[in-house]
Amino acid sequence: MTTKSNRARPSALPADLLERMANMLKLLAHTHRLRIVEILEYSDGAPVFEITQKLGLPQAVTSQHLNAMKRVGLLNADRRGKEVWYSIADPRALTILDCIRNKERKTR
Repeated sequence: MTTKSNRARPSALPADLLERMANMLKLLAHTHRLRIVEILEYSDGAPVFEITQKLGLPQAVTSQHLNAMKRVGLLNADRRGKEVWYSIADPRALTILDCIRNKERKTR
């Protein structure tokens, strides 16, 4: 087992990276946004209407969440005809979801 005292000290992370990650974590600290990541996890994308349907939220509310996630680089948006499809842009969002799942398994 590795302890703090015998682990190699990692190099300091750049301040701009820490700031970006803090903003990303703040944004993901929301039930509906985590659910969006979960919905998009195993797909090549989904249109807004499908995400709205799965969340059970009004389309305007879903769009606000999707746009906020896109602004910080968590999601990609791709226009396909009249529809906007969203997909995961930053795989670290999936890592966070995996951490939540792993913690849940350990507490059962």
